[in-house]
Amino acid sequence: MSAKKTLQVALAFIGLMVGAGFATGQEVIQYFISFGVWGLAGALVAGILMITAGAVIINIGSYFMADEHLRVFRSVSAPVVSRFLDISVSLTLLAMGIVMLAGAGSTLEQQFGLPAWIGSAVMVGIVMLTGLLDVNKVTNIISAVTPVIFVAVIVAFGYALTKLPVDLGAVSELAVQADSPVSPWWLSAVNYTCMALMLGVSMSLMIGGNTLDPRDAGRGGLLGGVVYTVLLLMNAFALLVNFEAVGEADVPMLQLFETIHPVAAIAMVFVTFLMIYNTCISMFYALGRRVTVNHRKRYLPVFLGLCAVGYAVSLVGFGTLMSVVYPAIGYVGMILVVVMFVWWFRNRSEISAESGRRTRIRALLTKRGDDSKEFSEYNENQLRDATQDSPADDDALTGAIETQVKRDLGQGGQSS
Repeated sequence: MSAKKTLQVALAFIGLMVGAGFATGQEVIQYFISFGVWGLAGALVAGILMITAGAVIINIGSYFMADEHLRVFRSVSAPVVSRFLDISVSLTLLAMGIVMLAGAGSTLEQQFGLPAWIGSAVMVGIVMLTGLLDVNKVTNIISAVTPVIFVAVIVAFGYALTKLPVDLGAVSELAVQADSPVSPWWLSAVNYTCMALMLGVSMSLMIGGNTLDPRDAGRGGLLGGVVYTVLLLMNAFALLVNFEAVGEADVPMLQLFETIHPVAAIAMVFVTFLMIYNTCISMFYALGRRVTVNHRKRYLPVFLGLCAVGYAVSLVGFGTLMSVVYPAIGYVGMILVVVMFVWWFRNRSEISAESGRRTRIRALLTKRGDDSKEFSEYNENQLRDATQDSPADDDALTGAIETQVKRDLGQGGQSS
């Protein structure tokens, strides 16, 4: 069960972090390949930071059994800092949604020659319609596209290998002519990773919150970060080797698949559009819910209004928005990462103790649910003390563990 849960957490984290960004390839060009061969070193630095931060943030989410980010922010930082981070994450959702709308326009423009505003309009229309429906089911379906991105990156990497040996020095000289929003290469790598974490921190905390054992959560974050690092390095290498063909494109990955085969490019258009949609609806929906947290009846007009504003701003252009919005998000993300790391380092022993505490709670609830065993008053006091000592909500904690215990007992009865 532990290994299975760790794998589930890892896959969820990878699906969250490997999305539209990998599908377009634009940010990989700007943040890594624009430094030439050093960009590969930057990708490795970014991966190491993602491995560490993923484990820490998901571990913290499990510790608090988080179902949203604000409570965690308030628990790990001062009120002023937590409020700043909350506002920053909300603005990040809006900014990223706008960039994704622009990316949809650029994708259809590059492949079919349509004006960018048409592609963005198609995307915002689909997002608006989805926002009226049960977005959870739709997002789960679209998230199934994530493995296709893995395939796309592997195919691109394999294609790059067929072009070896290549003069990396000459390719690097071409690549460094590309604009980079942040320099030097190591700061660009850190900025990129912190930007991605700002985008995914809310969901990462909730992924952890759905994992009862903080140890499983932490290991899942580590594994997810490792796979993310491998995919990032493969993506960066493929784009570097093929920079001469893709460096000027708004959507480099799409251009790379065009060089492989026109049919591959058509397939990549749909994959890219779906991944952009997945990110876009997640951003605007989450923002709409956050803004109307105390006024749920206002969700619909607020959500539609945010989408309309996002569409208007997206007309500025994909590349231009990325070069301005992403660095700003990344610098704020550095504050987030430092806050999380410092709190985790100071409280890692308590997090470890919480794993043991939840194991005891589970054992006690299992005993209470087994009619063949006596559950004494002493056991009841043990259960009460353990749940009260936990940082998680008492009812949420016992409810989640009881559900797991009932499922396990039921499975045990069936197997016997």
